[in-house]
Amino acid sequence: MKKILITGANGYLGAQISQHLASEGHQITALCFPQAPADPKWCHLMHEVLVGSVAEDSTINILEQRNFDVIIHLVSLDHHQSQTASSEEVMKINVKPCLALLDAFSRKGLKTFLFFSTVHVYGAFPSEIIDENHSLNPENVYALTHSMSEQICDYYHRTTGVNCLTVRLSNSYGPPVFPENNCWWLAVNDLCRNAYYNHHIPLLSDGSPQRDFIQGSDVCLAVSSLLDHAPKDTIHNKYHISSAHTYTLLELAGYVREVYYERYGTLLPVSTPTQTNVMDFEIFSETSRYTIDSSALSRLGFRPRCDIREGIRSLFRYFENQSSHA
Repeated sequence: MKKILITGANGYLGAQISQHLASEGHQITALCFPQAPADPKWCHLMHEVLVGSVAEDSTINILEQRNFDVIIHLVSLDHHQSQTASSEEVMKINVKPCLALLDAFSRKGLKTFLFFSTVHVYGAFPSEIIDENHSLNPENVYALTHSMSEQICDYYHRTTGVNCLTVRLSNSYGPPVFPENNCWWLAVNDLCRNAYYNHHIPLLSDGSPQRDFIQGSDVCLAVSSLLDHAPKDTIHNKYHISSAHTYTLLELAGYVREVYYERYGTLLPVSTPTQTNVMDFEIFSETSRYTIDSSALSRLGFRPRCDIREGIRSLFRYFENQSSHA
């Protein structure tokens, strides 16, 4: 059993990871903001639920009264917020907490610090295999501040006894733990929701953009593998959490259409800004594409269990359950 602090524990990924690690028998301190979840079952799984902003010194002071084996740091403004907020606010939320937590807990026997970064630190992907040694080229403030926090982690990894692990996450998806989790802008979630409620699968582009999608339950399993098996390596401390499968958005729409038909017996239209009913889901099949290499994580024993079709099914099951309780 590990004593684990999770920041952003009531967020989309934080809620899933907190629930997963608590179910494995770990003692979870869930730091939530701006309030604790109203779900008594989830809260009961936690050792402690605290409310506070990790960007505030007062919250760090409260946390310092406790000891943890592991900190999983998930707090960040999203892409849009990072672009529109003031530079002071962006630094306060996206960068300062990483430094404050490591400064405080590296002196208190912390064993592992797991920072959730993003594959967006690479900028535009070339059509090749991308491993963790690929050069960084952040193209927006969201990616820039994550690369800055990565450097903070690297510094404490080199100079202290803390195993500072940086996770570069691809595109997660899947049902949320809490209805209030803001996750419906995620591509898979959005297309599935439109299919279920609007009986239509609209794309905002021609469908050619490429993405690597990994279901939230697999992200949780990846975190468990890292906490159990990642060594304190002074050189290699970065890991991709990805499926290592790249799809075009049009292919994704085709999978949503296929699973919807399998489940409900109706073939839904797929539209783009220039076509009202796209039928050729192989249109970009010959396009060269990138691959986010996840072999570093697989060497720790991790294998994704949820393929794209089963991930889409999990979202339809979620909508069915929501509808039955409406």
